[in-house]
Amino acid sequence: MRTLIRNVRVFDGERTVPGTDVLIDGDRIAEPDGSAVNVEVDGTGKTLLPGLIDAHTHAYDGDLAEALTFGVTTELEMNNLPPILAAQRRLAAERDDVADLRSSSMIATAPGGHPSQLMTPDLLRALGSDSGAGLDTVADPGQARAFVEARLAEGADYLKIAVDDGAVSGMDLPVLTPELAAALVEAGHAAGLKVIAHTVTAREALIALDAGVDGLAHLYSDVPGEEAEETAARIASYDAFVISTIVYIEAVTGGTGGGELLRDPRVAGRMSERSKATFDQQVAGVPMHSAGVANASRSALALLRAGVPVLAGTDATPFGPVHGAGFHRELLLLTEAGLTAEQALAAATGVTARCFGLADRGRIASGLRADLLLVEGDPTTDITATRAIADVWRRGVRQGER
Repeated sequence: MRTLIRNVRVFDGERTVPGTDVLIDGDRIAEPDGSAVNVEVDGTGKTLLPGLIDAHTHAYDGDLAEALTFGVTTELEMNNLPPILAAQRRLAAERDDVADLRSSSMIATAPGGHPSQLMTPDLLRALGSDSGAGLDTVADPGQARAFVEARLAEGADYLKIAVDDGAVSGMDLPVLTPELAAALVEAGHAAGLKVIAHTVTAREALIALDAGVDGLAHLYSDVPGEEAEETAARIASYDAFVISTIVYIEAVTGGTGGGELLRDPRVAGRMSERSKATFDQQVAGVPMHSAGVANASRSALALLRAGVPVLAGTDATPFGPVHGAGFHRELLLLTEAGLTAEQALAAATGVTARCFGLADRGRIASGLRADLLLVEGDPTTDITATRAIADVWRRGVRQGER
């Protein structure tokens, strides 16, 4: 199948190109060559984007389909149980009506450490773990290599570790020591894996960065505005990236702003009833600083100004923030934090692809995967135009015409 999108504005993952043609040839993007095509799409007044990449999710039944409905063609999962992960991997590999998936498999944490406090037998069963079995844990540096090898056997694409003592939410959780965190990073790097750390405070972020992690799974939420630039400068001294998850911080701190998604017909008309129902529930998680959204937003802009790559991610779960739609809320929050619309779009596409070594996606260029999102209007000037979805292609397959 050859599809030609004519006269379309293109945001290619890095910059905007006005009024050009893009050819989809099979499952790849190709240079238009004048040869016959099967389908022509009029791109006048529309913008073509690389398929969006959510850099922090947790995927269960139905989530990958919901993501693709909203133009999220790849999810980077940051903790799951092996049987569930195996099923989601098969789904993503075999079908083109769901988002693609990369995953860390299980997070490395101390016995009793985050997120063990959340993994109750009832929750595990609700998530599809019939055995009720929870997380593997790591008690000493001698176990680091075996933990990493177990994740590799499950197909892990990168490693995630938890450095979170629970203090922000009034808990006292066991936590990886700096030495144990460093041992896990060393084992992960030796296996060729990037290492991402779950941290929620600047202090924990610096512990993880000192241990050698490649990225942080959340913006820290405890640094007030007057300290944002100084902290960002310290973070910038490490060669690491930060995933935003402002929409998650908004949810766990009791913010109700996400409800605007239900009032936006461009979103509500695509959202499943299951996702809509989550807006009446309290999101389970780790409560962050009460001023978390404001602090994280200022830190996002400060980090970007300091040269730190900021990646768009939601921490989406079946309980909220919602897959797919929540990502469009994240893009709006990033622009409200001070990023330009183009910077937010780059954080959702090319920047994430580069930081995670996804060389076949995240940009619109000849030879790359035809994971594409076509929207009405111009999201490079109005970020909410990403919600006006006209077409989605996943691996060259046009959704709705399977």
